[in-house]
Amino acid sequence: MARSARPRRSPARRRLHRLRLRLTAAYTLITVVGLACLSWLVLRTDDQARRDAEYDEMRRRASVAASLVYYEHDRIRLDGLRDDEATTGTPQVLVLERRPGGDPVTVFRGRTAPFAVPPSALRAATRSAMDEEGPVRSDARDRSGAPVRLLAVPFYHDATDEVAGAAVAVGDPERGAAEHRGLALSLAVGAGALTALAALTGHVLSGRSVRPAWQALEQQERLLADAAHELRTPVAVMRGSVELAAGAPGGPEAHLPRIGRAADRMADVVENLLARGRLEAAADVVRAEPLRLDQLVEEVCAELPGSGSRPELRLEESVTDADAALVRVAVRNLLDNAVRHGHRAGAPDRADLLVTVRGPEVWVADRGPGVDPAKLPELVERFRSPGGGTGIGLSLVRRVAEAHGGALTVRARPGGGAEFVLRLAPARPRHDRRRGWGRTLTMRS
Repeated sequence: MARSARPRRSPARRRLHRLRLRLTAAYTLITVVGLACLSWLVLRTDDQARRDAEYDEMRRRASVAASLVYYEHDRIRLDGLRDDEATTGTPQVLVLERRPGGDPVTVFRGRTAPFAVPPSALRAATRSAMDEEGPVRSDARDRSGAPVRLLAVPFYHDATDEVAGAAVAVGDPERGAAEHRGLALSLAVGAGALTALAALTGHVLSGRSVRPAWQALEQQERLLADAAHELRTPVAVMRGSVELAAGAPGGPEAHLPRIGRAADRMADVVENLLARGRLEAAADVVRAEPLRLDQLVEEVCAELPGSGSRPELRLEESVTDADAALVRVAVRNLLDNAVRHGHRAGAPDRADLLVTVRGPEVWVADRGPGVDPAKLPELVERFRSPGGGTGIGLSLVRRVAEAHGGALTVRARPGGGAEFVLRLAPARPRHDRRRGWGRTLTMRS
């Protein structure tokens, strides 16, 4: 069995999808770079702090050892070093004395000697400290090739005050390395978790960022679908009429009325589509102004084509705040729906209509088969109109009502038929009602 083909996305939808992925990737990349820089800074700071702490301990031990060295009768005395805690453990402490005419030699080695440092490295550190007459740092390697750190502090001859040698502390670079590696592992795990969270957050935020574009694209696609659906019938009628007129022996005059009706229908479709485009834009949709609702309904009823569908009018003087152009489209669509579906049984050419204006409400009643109020939500869906309609009319009426803070409802008409009620928001209170009415006497098309 062949698999059903998945619907292909339009190029615009694919571009929006790629844009969302790029935004997610950019957000994630920025987060990764930021976390990497922060982790490097933390690790570098921790390593430097660990190094400084090691050197501070080496300086303390070497300084204590240098202070415990003294001379008695030109002989170096080291008895104070053997019992002091500064010469045990790590860092290891050694004492080198300069002999006349020769290199420094080791005269004391701490009881704990974990490092076998070559004598040449110890002598070089001692000579540097003696020449500088101050603490000197250096790096070296023991006999196994492992790195070690050296810090030499000079000591002086008690009788001559000359530099006589140096106490050398040998430190282990791997001291505290386990904690440093644990910190690095923790940073790696934390950065990975934060990166995953950033990717998820970026995906959500990018989706919200492109949501207006998605909505605009969906509105455009709906508008195009409406245009194709609505224009198909009148265009087909006009094309068929033109083809028949071209081959008719009596000329095209007999087909002109049909072509004219199709052109009128196309004009109504274009006006509906423009109104729907305004509503889909969702920005400054309703330009509410004081409006004489009864006068507008009377004008729309007078524009109905033919004489067999003239409705009975019951109009009360009514002023509301509304957009005249949108309300005109909504009322005309209600009337078109009633003319199409409101025929009495046995009278297919005549629609029995009653149009009432009462406050901010427009009632359009017919004698058709009626409508179940529970099915109104399904009825006002696009392209769901039964009986040959296109389905956009009542959907547009509902949108206009909601844009004005109202609603579209339906109920059974006593004696048979349906009553559709277009309810708009009531007019706002005005200090000067007469001045407000005066602005509504001129109706806008």
